[in-house]
Amino acid sequence: MAEIFGADAYSPKQIAERVRSVGVTKARLPLLSLIALGVLAGGFIGLGANFYNVVTSDPSLGYATARLLGGLVFSLGLILVVVAGAELFTGNNLMVMAWVSREITLSQMLRNLGVVYLANFIGAAGLATLVVLSGQWQGNSGSDGNRALVIAEAKVSLPFMEAFFRGVLCNILVCLAVWLAMAARHVSGKILAIIFPISAFVAAGFEHCVANMYFIPLGLLLDAWTPLQTSGTLSWQGLIHNLVPVTLGNLVGGAGMVGLVYYVIYVRGERA
Repeated sequence: MAEIFGADAYSPKQIAERVRSVGVTKARLPLLSLIALGVLAGGFIGLGANFYNVVTSDPSLGYATARLLGGLVFSLGLILVVVAGAELFTGNNLMVMAWVSREITLSQMLRNLGVVYLANFIGAAGLATLVVLSGQWQGNSGSDGNRALVIAEAKVSLPFMEAFFRGVLCNILVCLAVWLAMAARHVSGKILAIIFPISAFVAAGFEHCVANMYFIPLGLLLDAWTPLQTSGTLSWQGLIHNLVPVTLGNLVGGAGMVGLVYYVIYVRGERA
């Protein structure tokens, strides 16, 4: 292992130890810091989502090209979270490793996830409000705004189980992006580690609850405050209809299929 990973990257077992340690630190964050970092993360993901919306609103792009470019630019959100520092609900699903290792309590983990989830919503929906008020949605002769409405309508129309499984697949990739970023010792390595998993989930059309906290409120606000026309399917009830299954799916994918799996592989045997 030493010859393979050397001084440039942590080994998978070392990553597992680092993830557990970070989980303990997150569980002990003061409430005000947790809220502020959660709001930042929601805004950061919203910035990546806005970047995605601008790029994919170009009708001249082919399907695959738009998906690829959209995924690449959406990666901005997690890059900001990891490098600049913020608390993101989906990435924090990896705290499960610290919990099952009995280094934090269930209440500490749930406190973090609950506070961060609400703060992420404030940050993401707040950014959506700023985007609408700024008039940025009028870019490309209104194509940016129309594209935002199409995205929001598609998300609220997803059937429950489809949204759930898209959420599972999404957070497998998001948590793997965080896992890979933890392997890097330099900023450039962290950025590179994030780009491919995040581009993959976006290009595939998987569902990320915090991104949807930006996309759907943006569509709702555009529908209410601008002359842009919708099909009439957008509603705050539709937001809940999307967030419930996507959030549950994100939890299963991130905590269950990444965090617990790597715990069993790299931690459980050592602590038995």
